[in-house]
Order: sequence, then C-alpha cells, then structure tokens
Amino acid sequence: MDLHIEMSYCCFEAFKMLAKNYLDIDSHPLFGEIRRLLEETNMIPADVAENLMPKSEEQDANTCLKNLVEALMESKEKARKKAEEEARLKEEKEKEEQCAKEKVGEDATTRSTTKGVKENGFIH
Repeated sequence: MDLHIEMSYCCFEAFKMLAKNYLDIDSHPLFGEIRRLLEETNMIPADVAENLMPKSEEQDANTCLKNLVEALMESKEKARKKAEEEARLKEEKEKEEQCAKEKVGEDATTRSTTKGVKENGFIH
C-alpha cells in the first residue's frame, strides 16, 4: 500500500528546538543565516535534524550548523533548477499547443478553398 503523508516544513522555531535537543545550544552566529535559508527553502524537520546530528566525536555544533547551511543552500538551488525546468516545459507545451491550433486553422482554410475547386480548376 502506498500512502502519501503530508508533512510541514521546518520553521525557525522548530529548528531552534532541534538545535537545543541535538547540539545543546540556544544561539549561534549562524542562526541568522539559517533563519533566512529556512524562510527561502522547504526542508522537513527530519532532514534538518539529520544535518544537526553529529556524525562523529570530532563534529561540534559549529560543524553541524555549517552542514545544515550547506544542505539548505543545496536544497534551495535544487528547487530553483526544478522551477526553471518546469517553466521551460510549460512554455514548450504552450508553444506546441499554439502550433497545433494554427495548423488546425490552416487545414480548415485549405479544405474550404479546395472544396469549391472543380476539376477544370475554377473556383465556384
């Protein structure tokens, strides 16, 4: 069975709670940039948490926050490219539809003028 689950995107307040839980920090110089990126990008809380979790003992809060910034920037770029591609495809589809309409109009005109042509070439 395939289910579609609607999940909300992570806002800055949710991010702050995740940062407190995973990194035990309440503020950091990167919080401003993260706030801006979260407002510009759609990322679910699970993806934010994944980037905040230290992957080794050597990773500190600063490293984890930088990882999150990079992930948010990649997500933003991916969304931008997707939107551009969708706009390009929509434009191509509209052009194809317009050409098809014009062709149908030309075919109808051709049929109506050839309909009145007699075998001798005169139009009645």
